[in-house]
Amino acid sequence: MKAHERLSAAISAGAASGRPALVPFITAGYPEPADFLSTLKDIASVGDVVELGIPFSDPMADGMTIQRSSFVALQKGVSLKWIFDQLDSVSGEIDTPLVMMSYLNPLLAFGYDALAERALAAGVCGFIIPDLPFEESEDLRVALEARGIGLIQLVTPATPDDRLQMLCSASKGFVYAVTITGITGGGVGLPADLADYLKKVASYSSIPVCAGFGIRSASDVAAIGSHASGAIVGSALVEVLEEKGDPKAFLSGLIA
Repeated sequence: MKAHERLSAAISAGAASGRPALVPFITAGYPEPADFLSTLKDIASVGDVVELGIPFSDPMADGMTIQRSSFVALQKGVSLKWIFDQLDSVSGEIDTPLVMMSYLNPLLAFGYDALAERALAAGVCGFIIPDLPFEESEDLRVALEARGIGLIQLVTPATPDDRLQMLCSASKGFVYAVTITGITGGGVGLPADLADYLKKVASYSSIPVCAGFGIRSASDVAAIGSHASGAIVGSALVEVLEEKGDPKAFLSGLIA
């Protein structure tokens, strides 16, 4: 099974259990680099897929919570190489498929072929890159897909239908359906027309659709689960970590 197929299978299995698959997001190395692996293991024990945020100095798609976590992680020396080294040190201990969410610059600096090799060895099955338009992604897609790793496409409520169809066809692993037109962690709640939007995305996609942005509670997760295969929980979980809460208990409460 290719790496991106592991993603699809894990999300489909979660959704088949009578609840939406849960995709928790954390900023790697936040709040303390020394706690990264224990936090990751806790989260992976509840999540169906784990999304690892690669700290970046200008995370334009993210709100203040994730911006703050990214800044702190960078200040404490967290880098893409450090993250790979940490994952290598627990090789075989985490069965949950991993996705990396990164802006393009750190990946470009690492080198696409080296990135794909390290990612595959570390159990990374896909990448989400908010600032990489599909039209400029061919070099990276070729490097990733040669190793079976998926480049996950993001769609939004503002995506025109013809482009939506194209992005759904191109996505590997799952389609990331952004629920709002805005940044993460806005706290404005899920939009009233969410059901129609997610149904439309699902109608264009042959792989699972996961929805993210603005998901903070069990009721949000349930609402997403009515119309998509998975729910991505980011800022709310990062806030739990920031406040030294129990991430495992928080995530378990979302799907109880």
